Amino acid sequence: MCGIVGYIGHRQAYPIVMKGLQRLEYRGYDSAGVAIYDGESIQLCKTKGKVEDLKNKVESSINTAGNLGIGHTRWATHGVPNDVNSHPHYSNSGDLVIIHNGIIENYDAIKKELTNRGFTFESDTDTEVLVNLIEDVQINQGLKLGKAVQVALNQTVGAYAIAVFDKKKPNEIVVARLGSPLAIGIGEGEFFIASDASPFIEYTTNALYLEDGEMAIVRLDKKIKVFSIKDDALITAPYIQELKLNLEQIEKGGYEHFMLKEIYEQPQAIRDTFRGRMRVKEGIIKMAGVDDHIDKFINAKRLVILACGTSWHAGLVAEYIIEELVRIPVEVEYASEFRYRNPVIEKGDIVIAISQSGETADTMAAMKLAKEQGAFVFGVCNVVGSSISREAHAGAYTHAGPEIGVASTKAFTTQITVLTLLGLKIAKAKGKISTSDFHMHLEELNLVPQKVEEALQSNEQAKKIAEVYKDAANFLYLGRGFNFPVALEGALKLKEISYIHAEGYPAAEMKHGPIALIDEQMPVVVIATRRGHYDKIVSNIQEIKSRKGKIIGIVTKGDVTVRNLADYVIEVPEIMDSMSPLLTTIPLQLLSYHIAVMLNKNVDQPRNLAKSVTVE
Repeated sequence: MCGIVGYIGHRQAYPIVMKGLQRLEYRGYDSAGVAIYDGESIQLCKTKGKVEDLKNKVESSINTAGNLGIGHTRWATHGVPNDVNSHPHYSNSGDLVIIHNGIIENYDAIKKELTNRGFTFESDTDTEVLVNLIEDVQINQGLKLGKAVQVALNQTVGAYAIAVFDKKKPNEIVVARLGSPLAIGIGEGEFFIASDASPFIEYTTNALYLEDGEMAIVRLDKKIKVFSIKDDALITAPYIQELKLNLEQIEKGGYEHFMLKEIYEQPQAIRDTFRGRMRVKEGIIKMAGVDDHIDKFINAKRLVILACGTSWHAGLVAEYIIEELVRIPVEVEYASEFRYRNPVIEKGDIVIAISQSGETADTMAAMKLAKEQGAFVFGVCNVVGSSISREAHAGAYTHAGPEIGVASTKAFTTQITVLTLLGLKIAKAKGKISTSDFHMHLEELNLVPQKVEEALQSNEQAKKIAEVYKDAANFLYLGRGFNFPVALEGALKLKEISYIHAEGYPAAEMKHGPIALIDEQMPVVVIATRRGHYDKIVSNIQEIKSRKGKIIGIVTKGDVTVRNLADYVIEVPEIMDSMSPLLTTIPLQLLSYHIAVMLNKNVDQPRNLAKSVTVE
């Protein structure tokens, strides 16, 4: 949630900060703001709405010249989205200015204390409370800004990534993180600060990712100093990594929306996830995070998967796959629920935490709880260097590349890909799969990118169906076996970007309640591939048809039976049942996309959502 960006150096700060906000807008788009130090004073401008609204306002209201600047794009937590609650926020003196991603949970108690000391507040935000707490510490204890930030943060409870500067000392920015991501780009005589590396990739490939509980003082013409927030201990050798990201990956590349681009990137993203891991000719799967701990996987009595949203649906697919291949119980938990009950975790358990961003607050908290109870934690995420990747004992990256569209697409298919590789590897190590079956699975998996490309040819058919049903008030999505989670994911995609109410169900559960909803106005999307529970699905379709429901069938190429029953069908290539989710999800992504476009919705930035949920 929320994107923060900052610059200090020899260039004009405003263009860098503004472009950075545009690239970070996927993190929140309720409001936006910038603060530029022009050499004498802080020029601040902020507004409710999108970054483009801010850009229009800035150019008519403030002086944008200056070599120091910070900016913020907001996903609202404390205080409604309006101009006053937008970031950046001043301290009472006007000397300090701050941007913040996260939540200060004890802000109300701090606010009351500061109010008693004479501080006043213009906004309803926890962030304005934090900047005034820093100022209070700075003045009353006679501390420099960096030390004042450290002392103040030790009085707070919550999560944050912050950047703050003092106009009396405009050669430095102080940054800190706990639970929210923060990267520092290191250039020649200049520094960049951002929630991720995308705002500064064209300027430098050297980045320092702050660890949880660290802060840094970024000064012109000096090396970055990194400290522990808790005890002020100096981190003597912070790790500076070389970025592999490139500009092409974060641009639309001729597509109308990032979401459509990312849908079409899935064949390559899946290939990239295979690369170096799956060696079909040799008949082996190499996964360092598994190889280094293979005994734990062989001896595990249970796997517990923790995730939220689309990642949770990928976890459900993995449950079916791993139980089928490995023959050990798998439980899939909402991370947000897991952490608030008293879960049964034993030392022999393996916990798999799945998150595209690797920063999902609920998933982070749940995996920490599992670690405390003795579980071995394996992380699956897309963003290199993310919090979950660092917190896990071991893990595997999906190699989807940057996913900018808020509604996840390629992250979902690459997560399933990684988890399928994991299941196959454990099954082989435990002797649960024959050599011939293992080779057959590898060969079939190797064909998936090509078959996804074929599935993408359904785009025009998906567009045609979207035109017919775009005004429907409700949708049902049905699937069985491996494709039940795909039904859930299809419904979620439609809800996220078109705001149409949709529900996913196991097809057989329809007659246990949801069938009451079916009438001639109800579109029902049924995943009815030829392998698996085909005859049962056909029976479910006949039940819908007898009640005048409108049937959209996702079928195997060449299907005749469902085609004769359905109002519309979309074909996907034939593939073994366990891998069918990688294909059947494609037309559902396209259908949701086209409905949203036809309804004039903001596909890449759906209302009330953000890409990375770093707050509870």
